[in-house]
Amino acid sequence: MLFPPIAHEYTVHRIEIRYCYRPEFLTGNIARMFIDGARSQLLVASPPLDDPNFDRSVVYVIDHNDEGAIGVVINRPLADPDLEPISRWSESLTEPPVVFNGGPVDPSALIALGVTHGNVDIEIEGAVQVADRVWSIDLAGDPAIIAPRFAGIRIFSGYAGWSSGQLDAEIGAGGWIVVAAETNDVFGNQPSDLWRRVLDRQPPPIKWLANAPSDVSLN
Repeated sequence: MLFPPIAHEYTVHRIEIRYCYRPEFLTGNIARMFIDGARSQLLVASPPLDDPNFDRSVVYVIDHNDEGAIGVVINRPLADPDLEPISRWSESLTEPPVVFNGGPVDPSALIALGVTHGNVDIEIEGAVQVADRVWSIDLAGDPAIIAPRFAGIRIFSGYAGWSSGQLDAEIGAGGWIVVAAETNDVFGNQPSDLWRRVLDRQPPPIKWLANAPSDVSLN
């Protein structure tokens, strides 16, 4: 896993996250969508996906450039998360107020995303803008100062990462369906059926995948 080239840098609970959102650094299918203005994208796992880490998962792409990609799985709340490391933020979490399984890479790493109350054209202390109303939050910051700026905050344990060209190859092979993200996808209170709902709002034939059985051999 490679982190993207540095544009903004800060510490997020035991790991250093680097973000770069300049279109000239982006490549492949997602790059074209970013350049067209749809900077916030979802990767929806195509059925069936043999990797249990991503079967019927929905990944929010935080960054994607020529050195790789990073994102978080947004539809897998942890059943029994350890909230001690982020206890200061527990009252600020959107429903359901739990930590989500962000992906198989480095589960000790905690990444926080927040959604603002409206469009913001100024800098927010302790946060870096990802796209539109979605910001990445520095968990080392003061919740009393940072949290009121956001309508919702969600914390992810671990993340999904791809090396250079890997994600483009997986998309080209049909492993992922790339669709535009809606704010409620990342911060909604019903993550369990998000995979189906995201597919169901797409035009045919992608829409038809929403009703695919878990075991396609039974179809």
